[in-house]
Amino acid sequence: MKQPGLLKHTDKLNEQMARYGVKFGIYKNNVFKEQLFPFDSIPRVIGHKEFMLLEKGLKQRVMALNLFLKDIYSKKQIVKDGVIPEDFIFASSGYMAECEGVMPVKGIYSHISGIDLVKGKDGQWYILEDNLRVPSGASYPMIARELCRRSSPETFRDNKLEDNRNYAGLLRWTMDYVNTGGHTVILTPGRYNAAYFEHSYLAEKTGAHLVTGSELKADNDRLYYISADGSREQVGAVYRRISDEYLDPMNFNPESLIGIPHIYDVFRKGNVALLNAPGNGVADDKGIYYFVPEMVKYYLGEDAVLSNAPTYLPFYEKDMKYVLENFDKLVLKDVAEAGGYGVVFGSSMSKEQKKDFIKLLEKEPRRFIAQEVIDFEDLDIVDNGEIVPRKADLRAFVLMADEPIVWKSGLTRFSRNPDSFIVNSSQGGGFKDTWVLYQ
Repeated sequence: MKQPGLLKHTDKLNEQMARYGVKFGIYKNNVFKEQLFPFDSIPRVIGHKEFMLLEKGLKQRVMALNLFLKDIYSKKQIVKDGVIPEDFIFASSGYMAECEGVMPVKGIYSHISGIDLVKGKDGQWYILEDNLRVPSGASYPMIARELCRRSSPETFRDNKLEDNRNYAGLLRWTMDYVNTGGHTVILTPGRYNAAYFEHSYLAEKTGAHLVTGSELKADNDRLYYISADGSREQVGAVYRRISDEYLDPMNFNPESLIGIPHIYDVFRKGNVALLNAPGNGVADDKGIYYFVPEMVKYYLGEDAVLSNAPTYLPFYEKDMKYVLENFDKLVLKDVAEAGGYGVVFGSSMSKEQKKDFIKLLEKEPRRFIAQEVIDFEDLDIVDNGEIVPRKADLRAFVLMADEPIVWKSGLTRFSRNPDSFIVNSSQGGGFKDTWVLYQ
């Protein structure tokens, strides 16, 4: 691949991104802090045939997860047939009893799915996590590609890669597909949300209104956008970037100040589409992740194309036995945490820490999963003028309308710490563009 044009523009590209406000905000010790999301100009490159395999497996997985959500909030046949224990549904923090019997517009639950993968040094891709609630990150490779094209147009003339600038069109197509009649809006919690840059960027690119909860009003089983002059216009689709519990204080958390009273009642009546649907968290629970390959077989009658990382559930006696016997070789994850939090490596604990953790594990086995540590591939990055290897993952985006479509790009995140496997932006990681070759 020919990339020298991009390498010499690394500093300039990061300066431009700072000017555009390409930032990621985090709360730490009750203080909100914005930081730049560092960009590395050496792209991840995925070959055409390799991406075709990923595409097939990602479509399959998202279809199965949508069918699972439809089933779990209606007949629960997968539980009745003994494929998934009942405890793993109703004990999930993502399960919402309020969603029972409620069918989203056109039966779609996860319109935008962010699936996290790593490529092992054995050449095989492994899925680490499914994100079906409010997955973020598509805006970063979008703006990176836009700025890279401006800085080094010859790079994109000389390399045969897929154009990733169609994400906004795919997202708009997804929103329009379920729109019940009226405006399309992107609902943000506001300026101090970690992904506010993305909310505003996607609104600009899709032509949707960027709104906060105070600009929407539910009335007579319809949802309305209240404009600056006080007039109101009906809303047919809401791409919401607010967590389930804060979406509607009348139906969920009554203390929410950022939601819209009775928006869920409008949704329940089928008069507005919410992207993604409330209640999706039960499907991206890290404990449920263990069962996704079985879901694929159960709902689609197919073997899973893409593998999970080897995973153990301490909930099961045999898995608990394995975890205790192999503790130092495993990574333990709290199923309720995200963003790289709640992840501990057995090998990094002191004797006392192991003793305390095992005691907690035995007391709350449903709370944790354990996984083999995958030695996933390093990608080259530029660090202080030197090219060095760092661990990297990939968040692939799958959009669902009448069929799933995998965006031919993705968010490649990397660790800036040479000793760390954790790549999340909230943990100080950076990102790359993801090139998919078209032949």
